[in-house]
Amino acid sequence: MADLLGPRIPGPARLRDLLAGDDLVVAPGAYDALSARLVEAAGFPAVYMTGFGTTASLLGRPDVGLLTMTEMVQAAARIRSVVEVPVIADADTGYGNALNVIRTVREYEAAGVAAIHLEDQVAPKRCGHLEGKRVVPAETMADRVRAAADARNNPDFVLIARTDARAVEGLDAAIDRARRYRDAGADMLFVEALQSEAEIERVADTFRDVPLLFNWAEGGKTPPLGRDRLRELGFRLVICPISTLLAATQAMQSVLARIAQDGTPVDAVRELPGLTDFAELVGLPEIEEIGEKYGNG
Repeated sequence: MADLLGPRIPGPARLRDLLAGDDLVVAPGAYDALSARLVEAAGFPAVYMTGFGTTASLLGRPDVGLLTMTEMVQAAARIRSVVEVPVIADADTGYGNALNVIRTVREYEAAGVAAIHLEDQVAPKRCGHLEGKRVVPAETMADRVRAAADARNNPDFVLIARTDARAVEGLDAAIDRARRYRDAGADMLFVEALQSEAEIERVADTFRDVPLLFNWAEGGKTPPLGRDRLRELGFRLVICPISTLLAATQAMQSVLARIAQDGTPVDAVRELPGLTDFAELVGLPEIEEIGEKYGNG
């Protein structure tokens, strides 16, 4: 966990070291600071800030482009402030033209994240596994990628280019777009919503020369491959965007049903962590130590 007074860990450099290593990097999704702390505490080497989960958490709405760049950056900053592992963040379409993309990159960098992914959808965008997506011309997205690459203050900041063209223009077009985005300066490619293992294999074979991200989208269009198979295919980063969100939702529905049935939480709390345990989890001992050091006034 990140200490309030501890040094900031250089996330981009650490993420590049992980991606250059021998093991597949698995980054579960976090939708707020608490879920990010839990991801890190579980031993994962990186955290993925999910746009789908962030939208659901902040607005209680689906991921259809409702959040602004400022809201997404603020969410990323809160997550980054409580973990030491690198944070990979959803940056949607870059929130406008190439000029807006430049500001987006600078703002996410200032928030301390290690990487962002930008996509080639028309704004307002939609979740990559929902119907009704539209994409901008390939050259427009290539311009976004070039602008993003030039905007970086830290050369280690990882730029991930995502294409949603598979659902709109087909696999061949998606692969062609990914090539263009690689040539424009992307460090990693993310071909979204592949629909069969054969398609996944083709993308992996095509881009042996560049790191690839696999979106293990829970309940989405892409087949659920195992870790060993993904490693064999050559993927370097796997995100699991909403497992934490789905689990939390199910748990809350369950405990609320118990309270509604019993009238109080008297039985439900027996199966839950205690207040003291939870306070320790979110850093109360550190807060008390700081209070003793500097005074509580």
